[in-house]
Amino acid sequence: MITIIASTNRPGSNTLKLASYCKKLIEKREVEVELISLTELPNDFIVSDLYGSRSDSFQMIQEQITASNKFLFVIPEYNGGFPGILKTFIDACSFPDSFYGKKAALIGLSAGKYGNVRGLEHFTGIAHYFNLHILPLKLHIPGIHAELDEQGNLIKEDTLRFINQQIDQLIAF
Repeated sequence: MITIIASTNRPGSNTLKLASYCKKLIEKREVEVELISLTELPNDFIVSDLYGSRSDSFQMIQEQITASNKFLFVIPEYNGGFPGILKTFIDACSFPDSFYGKKAALIGLSAGKYGNVRGLEHFTGIAHYFNLHILPLKLHIPGIHAELDEQGNLIKEDTLRFINQQIDQLIAF
């Protein structure tokens, strides 16, 4: 199963729109796929689900992560990096059964012109530390506001081609 992680807890984000769009593309390939939005984390997540604690609501998320063998992280740029909530989420997940030895693809997005290049590189280093294998084709989508229509669909031909290529590679990975 592939689990897509919309890697911000910002309500109404373009990250979630893009992650939802990717979910539709994977479903068209008849591959089992789930979506986790970090907006779904418990409100007291930092207190209730770190350092050995586990709330019932996070336990459901943990079970989904453990059952997954591949991931697609859709990661927005936050101050030249990735959202702190993503690192906290990774830290809260059980080690090693959450990510160790599994595979992932990365998509970076930003309102600016770099598409979260730095954030994906930083996240890749962290992923390698806990032995999550990263697909070499990383996508960087700058100017995300110009990439999505009002319904959350990608509209630029090059971006669509690369997203489809990455999804095909992730499925074969």
